[in-house]
Amino acid sequence: MESLANNIIGELVAEDYKTAAVFKKYGIDFCCQGNRTIQEACEKKSIDSGEVIRDLEAVQTQSQNTDTDYKSWDLDRLADHIQVKHHGYVEAAIGQLKPYVDKICSVHGDRHPELLEIQKEFYASAGELTSHMKKEEFILFPYIKNMVKNNKAASPQFETVENPIAAMMMEHDVEGERFRKIAELTDNYIPPQDACNTYMVTFALLKEFEEDLHLHIHLENNILFPKSLEMEKQLTANSN
Repeated sequence: MESLANNIIGELVAEDYKTAAVFKKYGIDFCCQGNRTIQEACEKKSIDSGEVIRDLEAVQTQSQNTDTDYKSWDLDRLADHIQVKHHGYVEAAIGQLKPYVDKICSVHGDRHPELLEIQKEFYASAGELTSHMKKEEFILFPYIKNMVKNNKAASPQFETVENPIAAMMMEHDVEGERFRKIAELTDNYIPPQDACNTYMVTFALLKEFEEDLHLHIHLENNILFPKSLEMEKQLTANSN
């Protein structure tokens, strides 16, 4: 138990994504703040680490892991997957959510002023994520795929992939914090008693958006980015 308590959360989830459900159960961020140990995260939230570890061990001892082993994927395949599945989802979900958020603000905003703050935070996230994804699609991901294709690390845009990765991770932190605030404002996406159907659908879609964002950021922060850094380091060493 002691050794598991000292495991890095992001690394554990990268090895077995089923463990993400355990961290979500206890409200522990496994994507933006995945660089902490289990013990550190539990102490921060005043959670019994023994309970968390028992749940993690139960997940790990399940007879068959049916989740996708993203860590075994080549980097170009993983980058394409993130762009098609997660970037595509974000773009579609933003278009779907904005009218819903606007409607519940206009109908229920007087009785629930927190909706106006949710609207503000979501619109800010939509704008930032749209810009963020374009930087990945036009700068970072092509560089990563070029390393795989040509077995060469070189870019006219930046000295090392560390620079755009650091910028992307900082932006991930901002969006992770923004959705923590949205989750708090929505009482973890639980609609109030006077919620209409649109209200309930909006909260369900916001929850789905956050869950996808967690996996999206996890795949980048804990798998794609570290493996890209390591590949660039190896290619640079081989060329010297």
